[in-house]
Amino acid sequence: MAPDQIFKRWVHVALVVFAISFVYFLYADLWMPVSTQSRVLHPVANISAKVNGQVNEVYINNNQSIQQGQLLFSLDKEPYKIVVDKAKLALESVAQTNHQLDAAIIAAQAMVKVSEANVDELKIEVERVERLIKSNMVSRQLYDKTMSNYQSALAQVEASKADVLKLKTQRGDAGSDNLLLRQARNNLQNAELQLSYTDVRSEVSGRITNLQLQPGKYAQAGTPVAAIVLKQGDIVADFREKSLSNVKIGNKASIIFDAFPGQVFDGKIIAIDAGIKDGQLNADGSLADPVNSDRWVRDAQYMRTHITITDKPALLDMMPSGARATVQLHPGEGLTHWLGNVQAYIISIIHYVY
Repeated sequence: MAPDQIFKRWVHVALVVFAISFVYFLYADLWMPVSTQSRVLHPVANISAKVNGQVNEVYINNNQSIQQGQLLFSLDKEPYKIVVDKAKLALESVAQTNHQLDAAIIAAQAMVKVSEANVDELKIEVERVERLIKSNMVSRQLYDKTMSNYQSALAQVEASKADVLKLKTQRGDAGSDNLLLRQARNNLQNAELQLSYTDVRSEVSGRITNLQLQPGKYAQAGTPVAAIVLKQGDIVADFREKSLSNVKIGNKASIIFDAFPGQVFDGKIIAIDAGIKDGQLNADGSLADPVNSDRWVRDAQYMRTHITITDKPALLDMMPSGARATVQLHPGEGLTHWLGNVQAYIISIIHYVY
């Protein structure tokens, strides 16, 4: 065979291989999508104190397993103990004040009785003077003075009753329902609660990571000082929109982890995100900001899917958050599913190299 014929044959072979590869690429992108933009993600809980204070003791080490309710670190308790003592003194002061008010109420009630007795006495005197003045046996001046004293006594009764009402209002309800007592107890409970917050405990179970907290550091309430990685793992994989056109929740998937070259794990799609950050509009009063581009073919939009392992579900809990993976989806059946498995195993073997 002449050299030019050999060259022409190789050109034909190359064109056929290119055409087959091109068609296979188009078909695989729709029915055997693969994403290398995949990783293991674990929820992360930020640990922060609920009150301000200087860190006294740290009871945990970096990368230590943490159980829910476990003591992590403690803050200086002295300032909060002082507040608790102050609240206790205030509660005692309220009790004493109530006792004083009780005594004042009794005294005011006694004063009412004295005033009423004085009124009764003056009333008799007024009646006697009225009889005498009709007989012209006393002067009009004495009568007016007696009536004035009687009216003053009546006013004194009302004033004494008003004093009793005022003191009872200040005293409030008797027993544990007293307003001042409830306020004082509430302040004491709040002070004791703030004191309990100086012992910072974990709200979740997981593993502490990137611990930089040291005794002597001043912790601000609500400011994270540590992070706990939870055990429940999730595999997130980003695919182009076109690649997900035939994908449904529940479809099978093959997962290849960089940490386990040569191994392919079975999985399935459990969720597809409803949107991405670029699709979120903030109602901040600004006008629309359309994206300007002179490119004829724009970059493809990627959507996020969530995958779980079905054959070894406990593996996700063991893997670190951020571990990289490659995900092969299987929306089709038969030959398509078999070719997808072949792709996954080829990728797993390639991971031996890089």
